[in-house]
Amino acid sequence: PQNQWQESIGELKHLVQKFDIEAIGVGNGTAGRETEQLVRAIDFGKPVSIFQVNESGASIYSASEVAREEFPDQDVTVRGAISIGRRLLDPLSELVKIDPKSIGVGQYQHDVNQTKLKTALDRVVESAVNFVGVDVNTASRHLLQYVSGISATLAGNIVSYRSQNGAFKSRDELKKVPLMGPKSFEQCAGFLRIPGAENLLDNSSVHPERYALVQQMAKNVQASLEELIKNADVRKKINKRQYINETVGEYTVDDILKELEKPGRDPRAPIEEFQFDATIKSIEDVKVGMTVPGVVTNITAFGAFVDIGVKQDGLVHVSQLSNRFVSDPKEVVKLNQKVTVTVTEVDVARKRIALTMKTENSNRKQEEVPRRNETSQRSDKRPFVKKEEPLNSFQKSLMDLKKKFN
Repeated sequence: PQNQWQESIGELKHLVQKFDIEAIGVGNGTAGRETEQLVRAIDFGKPVSIFQVNESGASIYSASEVAREEFPDQDVTVRGAISIGRRLLDPLSELVKIDPKSIGVGQYQHDVNQTKLKTALDRVVESAVNFVGVDVNTASRHLLQYVSGISATLAGNIVSYRSQNGAFKSRDELKKVPLMGPKSFEQCAGFLRIPGAENLLDNSSVHPERYALVQQMAKNVQASLEELIKNADVRKKINKRQYINETVGEYTVDDILKELEKPGRDPRAPIEEFQFDATIKSIEDVKVGMTVPGVVTNITAFGAFVDIGVKQDGLVHVSQLSNRFVSDPKEVVKLNQKVTVTVTEVDVARKRIALTMKTENSNRKQEEVPRRNETSQRSDKRPFVKKEEPLNSFQKSLMDLKKKFN
């Protein structure tokens, strides 16, 4: 409740104890820093991780048809809070429900052909979903429809089948879903995971059409499938050259062996708790010369935008990203990277913050170089002109001719 800190502290303590909460996500929008400050000041009696969650597009989701369908009896503010919490748990599953353009990442996104932009963005989302993989027993239809080979209608059928028959127990059971034909199954099966399945490969990126190959590998080293997956020494006995043929390439065998090391692994990096400078709560608190932690939120051709804990992101111009020359900001930074920046300029009226990632030591070294050079210059201070050398015999004759007239 607004301006009711003690009541809020009591309610949060009660909820943490009641539901055994291990992590709390705080939206980075309006009053986000104040809320984070409140939560961090509470002694919950046990470790509770606190994360700032990017809430771009959350308000659009809360008023969308998707949100009304999921939470018909909830207010838009509650829907938004649920979305922020889900983003902390699994951002990919939640962000697919929002038009990528609503996130506001990218330069000139409103100036390009919107149809081509949508096609490109959808392709990127589909690529990300397939790269990570999807738990078919928990995924929403909005996430499933981005899986290769699954249309919006088929995604709805998978969710309906799951609701009526319970969780899928194997990948083969997917064939019972209406409209799941051989071609669709072939395209999507490798991206759908079933944790706890009887066949351990059903929770991996190994495609069903390669199960026989893996079983043969296990047989050749005289081990069970479970031993092959859990025992690294058993996997070392596999001679991969033995399985390469016209239909199975070296890359396929390498991918299978990597997957057997950690079946069903999530390729995404683990989330790390991050804390902004506690002394900064608004742009008025930002002063030139401050060195503060930040998170890269957007990358453009002219630099990178960094969130330092106030509503307005600061800009690190491409010339300030490093002590060396940088032609492309992506050479130095990436989205969501944690960085340390120094404030070089603050314009409160225009809500602009200029930042640098250059280090002082390197700047001093650069300043010292010309001073050393100054002492080595000739006393007459005339610039040294390199003697021009002829490139060929014709040029040599021409230079000799010039000397005669000079």
